Amino acid sequence: MTESQQNPGCVLRALHQREGAFVIPNPWDTGTARILASMGFEALATTSAGMAFALGVKEGVVAREQALEHCRSIVAATPLPVSADLEKGFGDSPESVADCILAAAQTGLAGCSIEDHTNRVDDPIFDFNLAVERIAAAVEACRSLSHDFVLTARCENFLWGHRDLDATIRRLQAFAEVGADVVYAPGLHDLETIRTVCAEVDKPVNVVMGLPGTTFSVDELAQVGVKRISVGAALARAAFGAFVTAATEIKEQGSFSFSDSAIGFAEMEAFF
Repeated sequence: MTESQQNPGCVLRALHQREGAFVIPNPWDTGTARILASMGFEALATTSAGMAFALGVKEGVVAREQALEHCRSIVAATPLPVSADLEKGFGDSPESVADCILAAAQTGLAGCSIEDHTNRVDDPIFDFNLAVERIAAAVEACRSLSHDFVLTARCENFLWGHRDLDATIRRLQAFAEVGADVVYAPGLHDLETIRTVCAEVDKPVNVVMGLPGTTFSVDELAQVGVKRISVGAALARAAFGAFVTAATEIKEQGSFSFSDSAIGFAEMEAFF
C-alpha cells in the first residue's frame, strides 16, 4: 500500500495539486456522509453549523470533545479523506489551537480549518498578530505529526462586517507565509474579488458556495483560480428547510403533499 493510500492527508493534499477545482461537500452526520461518498465526491468536510443544528443548538457552543467525536463518526462513515471545521480551535491562545490540532489528528482526519473569528459578537476578529501566531502554532503542531495533515487558515472578515479586501488579503498572505496549506475567506461575493484573492496568495484558495447571494459554477470558480469549493452548512440548511416546509404544511394546512417529492425508500437505501 502506498503512503497516499495509508494517509488520508496525502490524498487530500493531492486533490489540491491537480488542475482545476474540486468540490468538498459538507455532510453533518453518518448518513449524509455516505450519500455524498456514494455520489462520487472525492473528499468531505465537516460543518460546525450543520453539526450544531443536528444537535439542536446554535453554532459555536459545542464542546471540543463532542466536536471531535462528531469528526470520528464522519471519518468512520466512508473511505474518503475528511477535513474538519474546528472553528477557532476551541481556545483563544496559540497553545490551545496547537493542542486542538494534535487531538484532532488522532481522529483519522485528513486536515482541518482554523478561523480568526473570536466567537464574540462585540469583538469578532482576533488581532492580526495573535491571528497569525495562532496559525503558526497550528502549523507547528501539524508538522510535528508523523502523517500528513492539511491545514486551512480562515479569515472571517467578510462574514463579520469587515469588508476590507486589502486587510483580508494581508491576513491570508500572512497565514500562507507561516505555513498554512490552504487559505479561505468566506463571504467573497463576486468573481473579480475572488480572482484577486487567488492571484495575491501563493497557496490553494477555498471558496464557499451556498451562502445567501450570488453563486458561481465550478467552472467559473476554477477559471479565476479557485482550487477547492465547499458548501458549509448549505446542504444542512437545505435539508432543514425542506423539513420545516413539510412540517409547516402539516401543522397549518393539515395536508401531506410534501411527501410527493420525498425521496423513495429504495433510492435512499441504494446509497447505503
